[in-house]
Amino acid sequence: MCLLKILTLFLLLRAGVKSAHPLQWLPCMFNDYIPQANNEGVRDIHLLQRSSILQFGQQGDNPVNPHGITFLVTQSKAHLRNFMMDTDADHVDCVIQRYNTGGIHVKWPGQKSHKYNSWFSITLTHTQGLFIISGILAHTCEAPLSEHDDVTNCPAIEDRQTLTTSAAVILKTLSPMVTSGLGHQKTLHCQFAVDHKAPNVSALWYQHSRGERRILLKHASRSGQTEGRGVELKNLASGDLSYTIPFTEVKHTGEYVCSVSVFPLSISLDISLQIQESPQVSLNVGPTLTLQEGEEMKLICEAAKYYPLDVHIVWYEKDPASSGQRVGAPVPKAMDNILLSSHKNNMDRTYSLLGFFYLKASLEKSGRQFTCSVSHISLRMPIKKSFILTVEEPSSWFFTLTVCSVIVILLSVLCFNLRYLILGEY
Repeated sequence: MCLLKILTLFLLLRAGVKSAHPLQWLPCMFNDYIPQANNEGVRDIHLLQRSSILQFGQQGDNPVNPHGITFLVTQSKAHLRNFMMDTDADHVDCVIQRYNTGGIHVKWPGQKSHKYNSWFSITLTHTQGLFIISGILAHTCEAPLSEHDDVTNCPAIEDRQTLTTSAAVILKTLSPMVTSGLGHQKTLHCQFAVDHKAPNVSALWYQHSRGERRILLKHASRSGQTEGRGVELKNLASGDLSYTIPFTEVKHTGEYVCSVSVFPLSISLDISLQIQESPQVSLNVGPTLTLQEGEEMKLICEAAKYYPLDVHIVWYEKDPASSGQRVGAPVPKAMDNILLSSHKNNMDRTYSLLGFFYLKASLEKSGRQFTCSVSHISLRMPIKKSFILTVEEPSSWFFTLTVCSVIVILLSVLCFNLRYLILGEY
């Protein structure tokens, strides 16, 4: 696509043509289907990618690039350029290809009786994910196609040909990729337009998740019948087909499809909803831990209630005394004796995991800082929890115990002797 844009810009500069508005035209990739016969006389269909221009204007306008194929989009009630707002042309990828109605040829509303249509689908994708637009362009011609014709039997398009078209149906989303935590309200944006009044529109929302397709909403404008919920029906008249999830749960993760059909045309857009819940990190000890030399303890770091599954737990050991060194300060050492529990499945379909190790206290480890670092896709930076270890000599406790024992024994002996001395006087 980048090469296509560079070649198109080169041709425009060579022809001395400049665009006054970034959306006067767009370079597009035209996916054409070319029938060819093989050595056995059997017809094969080959995909041929051809450079083209999507140009906005009026019928009879000169093409901005006379050396290439031009799809001239004239204004209609479903005005394509209005759907693109003030987007810079350099931020839009454009793909056009022939649209197959499956051999169905009907008179399009508002079209003159002696005119017929060939159809082209168009997809406009913002390179930074701000929107995706899908539409169908109508190109009028004098003679109808055969009932058995398909996209491969359409008249060939010449390299310098200009095709005057208009947008018949347009579908747009401002939320092609949506990320949410648990318990939030999320709206999946979907907007449509049709080029004639009171169209017979069939709208559909469904979800793909874990290989299953679940229909969320079906609506037929002609009958007024609606199955499902999530769309404000009063907004459909203005082309707003946005779907709202009032309270996000793990089960809402998946691909959503917004679809609009106006016989015999149908277009759809895929919207991805990803649930990402950050882990809750905790240790089984406080900010400081005091142990006697030789004492052993299990230190646990828990990452709880996160989604999706992948989480990374690392324990680090560091000497805080080295933190004040400006030069040559040692990097915290990742511990290699860490054990991980099995993932725990919680009731809300989130996960929990334990990362732990067994610490045997030694005097040389006294004052060391131990840090648990938890990484997850929902976090920009890892969550870290630390504690400082203090190790005491057992001899200090033994000495205190010994002295206390001696004092108790001496006092007992003294009391015993005093008792006999007192009794002897009497």
